[in-house]
Amino acid sequence: MNLILLGGPGAGKGTQAKKLIDKFQIPQISTGDILRAAVKEGTEMGRKAKEYMDSGKLVPDEVVIGIIKDRLAQPDCKKGFILDGFPRTVPQAEALDKVLAGLSTKIDHVVSIDVDEEALVTRLTGRRTCKNAACGQMFHIKFTPPKKEGVCDKCGGELYQRDDDNEATVRNRLATYNQATAPLIGYYSAKALVRPIAGVGSIDDIFIKIVGIVSGGCSCACGR
Repeated sequence: MNLILLGGPGAGKGTQAKKLIDKFQIPQISTGDILRAAVKEGTEMGRKAKEYMDSGKLVPDEVVIGIIKDRLAQPDCKKGFILDGFPRTVPQAEALDKVLAGLSTKIDHVVSIDVDEEALVTRLTGRRTCKNAACGQMFHIKFTPPKKEGVCDKCGGELYQRDDDNEATVRNRLATYNQATAPLIGYYSAKALVRPIAGVGSIDDIFIKIVGIVSGGCSCACGR
């Protein structure tokens, strides 16, 4: 079961990925994680990536693809994987197809978690995080507010809004997603791989829908 999760910032991809990992026992392939691991291990692609990272430049697609190819060839991916943060553009998706063909595998499902843009803005701008690094507890002023405004329930630390959660930044992130990543929906729809999911309701309800679709069963709340 080889999956790609798509959805705008705040759509809940990370939360659902963790639940899918637990259920199906397949690894989550995060580009950030594998880049750092490749650099640490000193692989050929890792050394190339480090040159760009050390100079403050974006790691080019061909290097990222090379690192992903190395990662997908590892034994723990034989039962399947979940791609997190990749591909972000159609050219990356085309390159990924070539890599997977070389590994005699393919993408089975592209789960698109669809959430209204204004709802995403509300989700992200309402987040508050504990300043205590040892805690890091997260709250939401609308959905999961702290008992006392501005104070962490867990450790009593001060809560703050991260810079990337202010409205202007959130809207910029959504615009970037719509320009670069949303066209992937069209690319994978042409291959009949897109499985749209309404990203509303509880985390568990959304998870049941995803599991039903990728397992070939029912996608309603009955969970069959």
